[in-house]
Amino acid sequence: MLDLSNETMVHIKKGKVEYLQFRELQKYQNKVQHCYTLKGENNNYERIEADNYLALYEALDIDMEGLTKIEYQAHGNIVEVVKEKKEFHTKIDGLLTAQKGISLSLRFADCTPILFYDKEKNVIGNIHSGWKGTLQKIGQKGVLKMIETYGCQKQDILCFLGPCIGKCHFEVGEEVKEQYETTFSYLGEKEKWLVKGEPKEKVPKYFIDTTWINRKMLEEVGIDSSNIIESNICTVCHKKEMHSYRAEKERAGRNTSIIGLK
Repeated sequence: MLDLSNETMVHIKKGKVEYLQFRELQKYQNKVQHCYTLKGENNNYERIEADNYLALYEALDIDMEGLTKIEYQAHGNIVEVVKEKKEFHTKIDGLLTAQKGISLSLRFADCTPILFYDKEKNVIGNIHSGWKGTLQKIGQKGVLKMIETYGCQKQDILCFLGPCIGKCHFEVGEEVKEQYETTFSYLGEKEKWLVKGEPKEKVPKYFIDTTWINRKMLEEVGIDSSNIIESNICTVCHKKEMHSYRAEKERAGRNTSIIGLK
């Protein structure tokens, strides 16, 4: 498999398990552990019961008893707080916790994973920001809920934008383009996040940069730009290394993004 390490990410292989970690978040690995999984030897994290979750947790050296997931990710903007192990959550797209021993696991196949870590309050978050969740500003809601629930200070929150479909491949039609224009035109610099593509069968097509938009939304609620770290990895460009719905359609499995407190 191609080594996906870059300035912000490290590609790690342990046995049959392969995953990415943010270099900046590795600095706090005595308190927090995290990953974004790769296919490796056909690893698919769509089903939480799969044996590869156990192998992954062993590789991360965290207790699987603390695994907390979302049964059904609804492509919305609801973020909930996890207070105890083995809580049940469904029809939401974000989790936060300050409880040691708990890890938050969400599933992805092109949507944007956003990880949060407050290095002072020791609070973590995991957000599933699909194109619909991005329109509903779920990243912002996660930050504001951290502040409201735990008294986090904006300057202490680190935000990590994981691998997702890049502007190079997030091609949309007129309807989605208009929704994004209506919601985000106030951000300005539209040429940076919206590019007109070549028509297909005379139907207009556009390319949207959701990573740029998510960064600007985090900055809008007071996160310093230097505290927002991007993976700079497109899931479609690397469909051999990670699951991509845009590239594989119904055949696509799921990558998991995990963050947990030790």
